[in-house]
Amino acid sequence: MSPATPPVTYLDSATAAAAWLDGLGAVTQLAIDTEGASFHKFIDRIYLIQLSTRSQHAIIDPLPIGSPATLGRLLEDPKVEVVFHDADYDLRLLHQDYGWHVRRIFDTRIAAQLIGAKAFGLAALLEQHFGVKLDKKHQRADWSMRPLTQGMLDYAAQDTLHLLGLRDLMYDALERMGRRAWAEEEFQRLEGTRWPAEDPATAFMKIKGARDLTRRELAVLREVAQWRDARAREVDRSTFRVLANEVMFDIARTQPRAVDALMKLKGMPRSLNDRHARELIDGVARAMALPENELPKYPKAPRWDKDPDFDHKFGALKSVRDDAAARLQLDPGFFCSRERMESVARLLPRSVDELTQIPELRRWQIETLGADFVAALAPFARRAAKTTPDSPYAD
Repeated sequence: MSPATPPVTYLDSATAAAAWLDGLGAVTQLAIDTEGASFHKFIDRIYLIQLSTRSQHAIIDPLPIGSPATLGRLLEDPKVEVVFHDADYDLRLLHQDYGWHVRRIFDTRIAAQLIGAKAFGLAALLEQHFGVKLDKKHQRADWSMRPLTQGMLDYAAQDTLHLLGLRDLMYDALERMGRRAWAEEEFQRLEGTRWPAEDPATAFMKIKGARDLTRRELAVLREVAQWRDARAREVDRSTFRVLANEVMFDIARTQPRAVDALMKLKGMPRSLNDRHARELIDGVARAMALPENELPKYPKAPRWDKDPDFDHKFGALKSVRDDAAARLQLDPGFFCSRERMESVARLLPRSVDELTQIPELRRWQIETLGADFVAALAPFARRAAKTTPDSPYAD
């Protein structure tokens, strides 16, 4: 049976938000979620903040309020445990919009993965543990719109109403399985999560598929991507709503020289007016006129010395990882990713202590896998003992 829905306070003034937050007193746990609008807007920001304590629930509307400073102090207070489900994006938005560095995090999604949950989305966990079924009707809602409907507010509130109860279940399971320290290490790594500074001049190279283009095609893609970003910023719409990635790649590969040819491409928005179409054609022309030595070049991936045994080393590590994951009932990819195992294979550690040279490798992964990893690589290490170069992680 689903638990009764408790009352939720909607706060849309600075005075009301401050009074509600001040009324929390010496709260020690706070569940939080945010709603952005990346599906609709060019630059995402926080449009709603949902909060729950053990006895109170609220939704803060930051549009008329601005930065709720009292909330920032709570989130940065190491005495307050801040509970999220899948904290990464929320943390990035909270830092971007308010500059907050959230402390003492508990992430129920990570906790669920660490105890071996097969389904770890919030909807699946709430239905499994509380019999609560989340209505997905507003999953892609535009949270920047005002006024918000009651249905949208009810949907948003569900993200924190049961989060502290879910946290308790996850905490108990972690304790029972001896994995609380694993979780604490993961939570500590979340602190300081933020978007890295990005160079707008090279951002186009991060679009999936850019690596497969020729240098001339990359030059066209750069022009088209810069036009798209400028247009999306102008109308404050998500970039894919202005021009889909697939269309940009078609332009890069076909390099149309006339508006008619451009408009014949599959997926080209029919709403594109003559001026914008001409801007795109002019961009293609600029890219085609670039001399060879000025064409963009996709950054090369790090190069490693050729190692004829690398696949065998990786295979040995993967066998260790998969066996341990089955024994611990963990998803193998979450337990230890391919990238981390490749780093171990390149390091070719001769002791468990050497594994600490790999920054991405967690202490709990070293504790559970380290000795077996070293043993699996021992034959390769012995064979390479006289010729092994310096570790790529020595610096």
